[in-house]
Amino acid sequence: MVRVCVPCLLLLLLPPLLRVSADTTEPCELDDDDFRCVCNFTDPKPDWSSAVQCMVAVEVEIRGGGHSLDQFLKGVNTDPKQYADTIKALRVRRLKLGAAQVPAQLLVAVLRALGYSRLKELTLEDLEVTGPTPPTPLEATGPALTTLSLRNVSWATGGAWLGELQQWLKPGLRALNIAQAHSLAFPCAGLSTFEALTTLDLSDNPSLGDSGLMAALCPNKFPALQYLALRNAGMETPSGVCAALAAARVQPQSLDLSHNSLRVTAPGATRCVWPSALSSLNLSFAGLEQVPKGLPTKLSVLDLSCNKLSREPRREELPEVNVLTLDGNPFLDPGALKHQDDPMISGVVPACARSALTMGVSGTLALLQGARGFA
Repeated sequence: MVRVCVPCLLLLLLPPLLRVSADTTEPCELDDDDFRCVCNFTDPKPDWSSAVQCMVAVEVEIRGGGHSLDQFLKGVNTDPKQYADTIKALRVRRLKLGAAQVPAQLLVAVLRALGYSRLKELTLEDLEVTGPTPPTPLEATGPALTTLSLRNVSWATGGAWLGELQQWLKPGLRALNIAQAHSLAFPCAGLSTFEALTTLDLSDNPSLGDSGLMAALCPNKFPALQYLALRNAGMETPSGVCAALAAARVQPQSLDLSHNSLRVTAPGATRCVWPSALSSLNLSFAGLEQVPKGLPTKLSVLDLSCNKLSREPRREELPEVNVLTLDGNPFLDPGALKHQDDPMISGVVPACARSALTMGVSGTLALLQGARGFA
């Protein structure tokens, strides 16, 4: 019987005493390079102690098999400072926690312990966060993350979750990805400014819409924003998105509106002034039958690929643009619509079909595929 330090308990969700059973199938796998470790605790009575082997890994993924983690609450009040040196010695740089019911108290305890680690990227996925969040600390004691990603995470505190979570993270977050959110209507008064955030990805929130975007982008909270992704986010019109950006007073350089069913702006609608910094606009897979009116007057990149344009756009319909992409439209490829509707229509997979099949891969995550650089 071996006593485990608090970082093991909080970081790896282990019980205070490890009981290693030789006859139990191991739910965790560590690769030969001691780089990536994955645990999936699907057993009705999981052997949590298997996760101890993940302590040497750089990338750690732990899925709780849908179990409630209430049993670990007994260790949440332990001060992790006494184990600071041990936590700092851990190699983990990327951590993914998923498929569990997690008390908010336990989640905060994990963040406090991770505050002594060198963790840079945290992903929470398929989690139900239960109970109230502990009182806000006098200063942030959690990890100094560069990237925070959440997918299908529900919170007992409703829309206040982001502001509450933010209070436990040290400043410096550069990329925030939120998908399949249960609530994106953030109370702006409870949200601190994301001073260093350059990338905000709200893709795969199909019920967000133009009005939801207006509520999610709290004014003056994202002063450094450069890249905004809204793929498959229920966006309705380019002008509606423009109005939300103007209200939030953000100046992104790149805006991704692909995979939304965009409508042409209604005649007589108020013309919106786009952010002056905007240089790249992605309107691919938007179901457009014509170039929308009211686009920015000048762009470096405009992607109109894989739409339903039946003729080549006239010069006066387009902004002044350096790089224009029109591939996959019917006027260039008569079979384009068939491939957009059914990517597997033939053995040959054209560009539009390939993009449709891989839509779920976040552009933000693609930019961050440098895992071995953390080793």
